[in-house]
Amino acid sequence: MRLVPENLWPNDLQSARLVQEALAGQVSIQPLKMTPKSIAGVDACFSKKTVVAAASLFTYPGIKHLSDAVSRDTLRFPYVPGFLSFLEGPAIIKALKKLRVRPDVVLFDGQGIAHPRRLGIASHVGVILDIPTVGCAKSRLVGEFDEPGPYKGDWTHLYCQGRRIGAVLRTRDRVRPLFVSAGHRIDLKTSLDIVIRALSSYRLPEPIRRADHIARMAAQKEAENER
Repeated sequence: MRLVPENLWPNDLQSARLVQEALAGQVSIQPLKMTPKSIAGVDACFSKKTVVAAASLFTYPGIKHLSDAVSRDTLRFPYVPGFLSFLEGPAIIKALKKLRVRPDVVLFDGQGIAHPRRLGIASHVGVILDIPTVGCAKSRLVGEFDEPGPYKGDWTHLYCQGRRIGAVLRTRDRVRPLFVSAGHRIDLKTSLDIVIRALSSYRLPEPIRRADHIARMAAQKEAENER
């Protein structure tokens, strides 16, 4: 399938599946080639008509907040598990491009390669922008795992059909773990290191937590304006 910008974001499931299968072949899982100096967290929320995405930029490894960016896009794809990219991706890309500095690594509230077609939103956007990305999801989409230990930093591998596709990471003591997977141009070890260093006292890494809050507040305003 030949991909051009016009068909990267179809609005039907059949075409979306073909895009995922094509882009999955372009995903590269490899050690990060440089030590990151900045990371960003991204997330998106939506109202009846609008997708609102936020990107929050932080220093790394110090995790000091630098800036935020918000973008809005027309809602044109339904919420379907496994196809989150087509709902949130265009708005997230716009938000990332509005940051004053291009981040060295981007953390997503979603999957990397821990996905039925090995192309979660972190991998999808990573390939399109050619940027290192990490999936950091609150729930499992595919795979089997042993429960990690009860303490912050404990983790186990996530497997699918005998292949390691990610890790199950405890980010707070005795709190439900997160599902971490490499997205693009990074490996699992480095992904885990970055997520762990980006944690504060919350379940989500601080860059994603801030982006989530900003996107939620902006989406609430959009919903009020639509009434």
